[in-house]
Amino acid sequence: MSVPNFAPHEIVSELDRFIVGQSDAKRAVAIAMRNRWRRSQLPDGLKDEVVPKNILMIGPTGCGKTEIARRLAKLAQSPFLKVEATKFTEVGYVGRDVDSIVRDLVEVSLTMLRDGRRKDVQEKAEAAAETRLVDALVGEGATADTKVKFRQMLRDGALEDKEIEIQIAPDPQRGKESGDIPGLQPGQVISFNDMMKGFMNRMPSRKKLKVSVAREQLIREEADKLLDDEALTREAIEHTQNHGIVFLDEIDKVCATSEHGTRSGDVSREGVQRDLLPLIEGTTVSTKYGSVKTDHILFIASGAFHIAKPSDLLPELQGRLPIRVELAGLSRDDLKRILLEPEHSLLKQYVSLLATEGVTLEFGDDAVDALAELAADINERVENIGARRLATVLEKLLAYVSFSASDRKGETVRVTAEDVRDRVAPLARKGDLSRFIL
Repeated sequence: MSVPNFAPHEIVSELDRFIVGQSDAKRAVAIAMRNRWRRSQLPDGLKDEVVPKNILMIGPTGCGKTEIARRLAKLAQSPFLKVEATKFTEVGYVGRDVDSIVRDLVEVSLTMLRDGRRKDVQEKAEAAAETRLVDALVGEGATADTKVKFRQMLRDGALEDKEIEIQIAPDPQRGKESGDIPGLQPGQVISFNDMMKGFMNRMPSRKKLKVSVAREQLIREEADKLLDDEALTREAIEHTQNHGIVFLDEIDKVCATSEHGTRSGDVSREGVQRDLLPLIEGTTVSTKYGSVKTDHILFIASGAFHIAKPSDLLPELQGRLPIRVELAGLSRDDLKRILLEPEHSLLKQYVSLLATEGVTLEFGDDAVDALAELAADINERVENIGARRLATVLEKLLAYVSFSASDRKGETVRVTAEDVRDRVAPLARKGDLSRFIL
């Protein structure tokens, strides 16, 4: 799979379309991605020696850490996995082990590549699916003239709601957890009955479906028949190893510190760090598709670090996160820009949603100022959740319009600062109540 090659300033410019501010973080991830391309240009011996420039993002909730990483992965067409560090436990304890991160990342890579390859064989798959639909409608023994007639009716859309019975194979991407049997975790013991049930779920089955629904499933099935699964798996492993991105959120929550600042050996904390360390340093993880090396997977760790400090991380782990970026909290002006500037800003989303009901939604400049001011005030007085506060405030503000929109087709609703003050601000002033409502 060919991967887009962008200069750092191009990456930053693309991220600016969706994310307000945080220029240092954007520059850091842009450099990390460019270094990947630079490494690919090196001779083989030297290429293996260059380690990824892993990143530690430090900043409060809702300031854009996850969004930067997610948008970067989408731009670079890289397999991307976001995980919460707190979900894992030290090896030997009940819970998810960190190796499952790599297994899940391979699944993401395989799904991404399979979807791309399906598009490459779309035309052939559609022709084969159409033939199977015709056979299901008139029978395989029907005359050529009958098949031609029904084929034309299919193309004209005259049979979309007709129900047919057809044999459908299950989607190979469904039920793909770690282990060869759907739902099986490594080391898990299951009964023979459960094992047979897992295999039976993979067998083709006859279903009654509308033509419109059956066509989609048949196209997917026929496309998969045209793909080379072995080659796809090899490419997915290679793509994971060289282009995968893992976003480790809440890394500060696994910093084991006591009230007095000393370290403690909590299995759910520092033990997780010790298990993460080999992944980030570079190791080999066994998956059902084969062995996957983690040496060149890009790890982006993030945390608010309100209580713990970056220095509370294991020294070895700190050394494997060489790029450290501090993201600033969002001010009133930042919140206003978030409402207006991104390509798919919150205001544009609400306008488009209500437009589907025939309602024209407009926001006055004073309303935007009032929303930003209110969100910043609540963040300061209640709890700072960053840009996420805008969504909760907007939802409360527009609840009355959303509820009645289906009966207001053709109307224009203009939101003013007075509406913000009347509908949301009174709740915000009720300190304890705002904790539950906003």
